[in-house]
Amino acid sequence: MRALIGIMWLLHWLPLPLLGRFGDAVGRLLFALLRKRRAIALTNLRLCMPELSEAERVTLARRHFQAYSRSVWERGILWWASEARLRRLIQVEAEGSVAGITAGPTILLCPHFVCLDVAGVATAMEISASSMYVQQKNATFDKVLRAGRSRFRPVRLFTRQDGIKPIMRALRDGLPYFMLPDMDFGPKDAEFVPFFGIQAATLTAMARIAAATGSKIVPVIATFLPGYRGWRVKYYPAWTDYPGADVTAATLRMNRFIEEQARLAPAEYFWTHKRFKTRPPGEPSPYERK
Repeated sequence: MRALIGIMWLLHWLPLPLLGRFGDAVGRLLFALLRKRRAIALTNLRLCMPELSEAERVTLARRHFQAYSRSVWERGILWWASEARLRRLIQVEAEGSVAGITAGPTILLCPHFVCLDVAGVATAMEISASSMYVQQKNATFDKVLRAGRSRFRPVRLFTRQDGIKPIMRALRDGLPYFMLPDMDFGPKDAEFVPFFGIQAATLTAMARIAAATGSKIVPVIATFLPGYRGWRVKYYPAWTDYPGADVTAATLRMNRFIEEQARLAPAEYFWTHKRFKTRPPGEPSPYERK
């Protein structure tokens, strides 16, 4: 792992167009080699985008592997490049300053697009925040990841084991909460809510935290700019009338927003995650080999 981190550090000095093309090439290779992940991506695309032909889904899955690979290698720029370089490469779209749009209790809804770390850096260059954190198995990589995410402003990181109380405390202390609620963590604290028309175990935490703290929801999506020119980070206007009285309806609203965004940049959504692994009683997993 130390060798890999060293390579990432060396490569971050490359111009982004060269580094991006390198990431694309590695992604094409990984698509050919990682059969299990390829199968998961294609299963998800068959479920979510049945209107595409199989050839179109294969092409889209290959593009996703390339995008994911790019995001990993380009992370070296996020971790070690100067702030001046990052500001040249990150195009921020927002109705006002980041500090302004996150004034008051705020949940930043950041779905799992491959460039989500760019959204984190763009935010951290302007304000302190808090977020959920999955400790990495490799201690060296874990240390580098934590340092990269908090090198501009203090970032308060929680684990799932910490529960919801420290998140609510951070919101009340004025720290926006950077939330990534669109993965399948099992049935605990989740409801089956449609995602691309498929019942998906979906965390209801965003609606519940917003209701308990009076937080507004500001979605933030990071995507690649064309031509290897950098990244676009878009902060959407705060949602109105959210969450309302119905937690399920609020969670469905979240899923529908993520669907819309995934259709805008389909190669960049995280298709290699088993989003539908938790099934309603009696329903088989779509990822089981038949």
